[in-house]
Amino acid sequence: MLILTKSDVVRLLPIPACIEVMASAMRQTSERRVVLPLRQHMPVPETKGRLILMPGYIAEPARFGLKIVSKYERPAGSVHGSHVGGVMLFDAAEGLALGLMEGGSLTAIRTAAASALATRTLARPNSTTLGMLGCGEEAHVHIPAMLAVRPITEVKVWGRNAERARSFVEHLKLPAGVTARAVVSAEDATHADIVCTTTSAPTPILKGAWIEPGTHLNLVGSAVATTAEVDHDCVARSRFYVDLREAAIAQAGELLNAIKAGVVTAEHIKGEIGEVLLGKAPGRASDADITVYKSLGIAAQDLAAAEYVVTAAHAAKAGIEVDLGQ
Repeated sequence: MLILTKSDVVRLLPIPACIEVMASAMRQTSERRVVLPLRQHMPVPETKGRLILMPGYIAEPARFGLKIVSKYERPAGSVHGSHVGGVMLFDAAEGLALGLMEGGSLTAIRTAAASALATRTLARPNSTTLGMLGCGEEAHVHIPAMLAVRPITEVKVWGRNAERARSFVEHLKLPAGVTARAVVSAEDATHADIVCTTTSAPTPILKGAWIEPGTHLNLVGSAVATTAEVDHDCVARSRFYVDLREAAIAQAGELLNAIKAGVVTAEHIKGEIGEVLLGKAPGRASDADITVYKSLGIAAQDLAAAEYVVTAAHAAKAGIEVDLGQ
């Protein structure tokens, strides 16, 4: 079994490659060639932290495993991300452990790659402006992921802490021809061709009334039923897509709020991203459509990414080999 560190994962899982890995994972998910129990959350007593468990199985290649992470809000500048933990990957044929790797960076990269896949699938091809709500680890990874799939020339960043947003922009490393600036309000950031929400906000920070026709949104920060980054008007105005229908109906706070308010039903989901890729669900119908991808994150994504990392590590002779038989 290989033990792989954060630096190993970051080096061996480049975003462009991970986007294609996510495409395979999402197709398998929508073909139901997976086993994906709903993620389990355990509050840690006397803290605001949670233990999160995400088991799963994918058919190609036949792998199963578990992601185990702690999720804690941390102060700006902390050397630790909000997700700290690991991913354990097993071969399904013999039940043997293949790898144990750092899970925070793998989560950040596969999440951004999944958003990029959704953007490539749903956003207008001529999208050139990106609005980023949030300025943490996921925002850092989402910007290059969006640049990988659309011809972005301008990035607008908003954060609930204005100074942190300015610092975030100052430290961005962008290719030639791409500019970035901090904006003073979430509404300013929302006036863009593509919008990504990557915050820990428990209640909506983005109003549907702000969204212009043709916008594509990736909703990333909220992954539990009790929180939501956008209001139910945003959901109602959009063509709404998810990674896994069953998970969204159980845990997508934005959708559940809209259903509770009576503005949509569960049938408002146009399809899973994998269904669009397979031609089983319609994608964007016109340039005026507002499309939303609600990213909850699923174990199939973690396992597919982990398999790619382990394969790349063997080719690069990276990681530490541990013999579990002795």
